[in-house]
Amino acid sequence: MASPYSEPQQIQPSAKPHGEPAAHPERQHQVWTLWYPNAAAQGLFFARGRMERVQLSLAHAVPDTITVEVHTDDGKLVARGVDLEQTQGSPITKFEIRGSDIVREDIWPDESHVGLPVILPGGEIGVLVEWWHREDRGEWRWRVEFYNHT
Repeated sequence: MASPYSEPQQIQPSAKPHGEPAAHPERQHQVWTLWYPNAAAQGLFFARGRMERVQLSLAHAVPDTITVEVHTDDGKLVARGVDLEQTQGSPITKFEIRGSDIVREDIWPDESHVGLPVILPGGEIGVLVEWWHREDRGEWRWRVEFYNHT
């Protein structure tokens, strides 16, 4: 990726959004719920969002321990990861569904992660369109695209 100090670039909307709108009933969706178990008496919600069915998802600013559940729109449990511990200090966490389990890996994204959904604290979901970080990981810049349809 180019240095964040290069000339500003005009960002054009994608010719086709990275995710089709939820208005297509034939598409399968999932509800991702991220729960921080180490707060308050019973834990606190960190994020909850709905997206097209995926095997991999990214999340931003995930706490050191997190429980993740993925359900279908009709409430069927797809996968769960309980008390997943941080694997390294990084601003982005990758969650992968493996069978009925969810695996956590804290990462510094590269080109292979562009196009993946990103869950933000609170539950808004976008798509990673660009990532850059300094070699020493002391600085980073990223862009996420959001698309909504009513």
